[in-house]
Amino acid sequence: MKRIITAMMAAGIAAAFAPGCDQEHTLYADAEYVMFADTMSVHMVPDDADYYFPVKVAATTACDYDRTLGVEIIDKGSKAIEGVHYRLKSNTVTIPAGKLATEVLVHGYYDQLERADTLNFRLRLVMPEQLEWGFYGNGTHVKMVKSCPFVLEEYTGWCLATSLFLRSYPGVENTSIQRLIRTEKHPTQENTVILKNWLFTGYDVAMRFDPSDPADPKVSMDADQVIGDEMSVFGIIRGDNRIMVETTPVYASVYNACGHFVTLWANFYVKNLGTPVGSVGVFYNVMEWISDEEADRLQREEGM
Repeated sequence: MKRIITAMMAAGIAAAFAPGCDQEHTLYADAEYVMFADTMSVHMVPDDADYYFPVKVAATTACDYDRTLGVEIIDKGSKAIEGVHYRLKSNTVTIPAGKLATEVLVHGYYDQLERADTLNFRLRLVMPEQLEWGFYGNGTHVKMVKSCPFVLEEYTGWCLATSLFLRSYPGVENTSIQRLIRTEKHPTQENTVILKNWLFTGYDVAMRFDPSDPADPKVSMDADQVIGDEMSVFGIIRGDNRIMVETTPVYASVYNACGHFVTLWANFYVKNLGTPVGSVGVFYNVMEWISDEEADRLQREEGM
């Protein structure tokens, strides 16, 4: 909303900066500006020699001619090294006639990134001064994260589950927001694991991985899975004595194939004979898969 309002206020004095543009495709009144779509973006780097991730460039107007801009790498403040950690497909970028956007294509060198790396570099658009909108500038920060191959077996075995739901509703059995649980492959569902006794003993839930796009590693939980009973968790029954869970579309739930952990935003709710009673709330959860040795230590030293 702030972008639209600011553009409308600026349109009156900036209209002169749009000569030759097709007024039928004009956005933000008549002002012509070009900028990176985001001042900061994070991109996954998969093990694919042909993969380029896009850094988006946007214009406020469509013109009836191609607009070619330079793309400059700014060394200051960058941890990633050009030619070592990444390369640009081209040092120029073109917004085609009649279009409002284009992309700077970047290839990250998978083998040069460590599992825990988040390397950044800075880019700047080289263009006529009148195309730069001072409110946004002409630069962006790009961050790269290594995307390791997905292997379902790496998400089975011992798992340290942390849930902010347990901070608010520990029930009668939990004294911490963390639980040491076991996970196993689902017998019939592809790319799915069962979290045994996830938040409360006796209640298992299934979680599905979506490895179709290594740059967007999603996880999800189907609706109406039961995680506990109302009486032992809330001390009162308002529905049918079942607390249910599903992933929420409001926030992204993802897995990290290099670190072998999942961050899950889940909606907890209650029903009564199939009719919604209400949402308990949306809570943040983390599942981290650990070794047998670490699980043994947690059991001995932490009593988990």
